[in-house]
Amino acid sequence: MQDNVYVYIFVMAAVSYAIRALPVTLIRGRIRSPFLQSFLYYVPYVTLSVMTFPAIIEATQTPLSGALALAAGILAAWVGASLFQVASLCCVIVFLSEFLLLH
Repeated sequence: MQDNVYVYIFVMAAVSYAIRALPVTLIRGRIRSPFLQSFLYYVPYVTLSVMTFPAIIEATQTPLSGALALAAGILAAWVGASLFQVASLCCVIVFLSEFLLLH
């Protein structure tokens, strides 16, 4: 089992390097396709969302309190609240909902 650890690390390093190096070496010119440009533009946002939203729901003691805080945060951001106000509101929502649900 211990011998395989080095193989796993090497494979992960090779895959990570290939993902970063191949586009740079294969795509030399300007990307002219509007579809491909828009796809590449939104990749970081989608990746961040895919990692963040499940963590919001699972970080609390009950998934319901995470979902309530997510909904309240989206609504507060939609109406123009600052990042600090949104984060504070979400913390208060989680605190109150878990206090009421667990007590």
